[in-house]
Amino acid sequence: LDGQVSLHGPDGERLVGFDNAHPVERQKRGQAQDHRHRLRTIKGCDYRDAATLLEDFWTMVDTVLRERGVIP
Repeated sequence: LDGQVSLHGPDGERLVGFDNAHPVERQKRGQAQDHRHRLRTIKGCDYRDAATLLEDFWTMVDTVLRERGVIP
């Protein structure tokens, strides 16, 4: 993964995102890792390809928007 894809709320809070800009989950400082943001939770993920990344992103977007009552 090179770059990021994100959805932000009206107040600027990141609701969903996938990126590799920083270390996560016990990684040594300076070692970036592919990971996802879901509200305030960050978890590592394995990047496979762009199509899978976008599918996972939109699935997570739908889930968060349903939880917040934005979509039925």
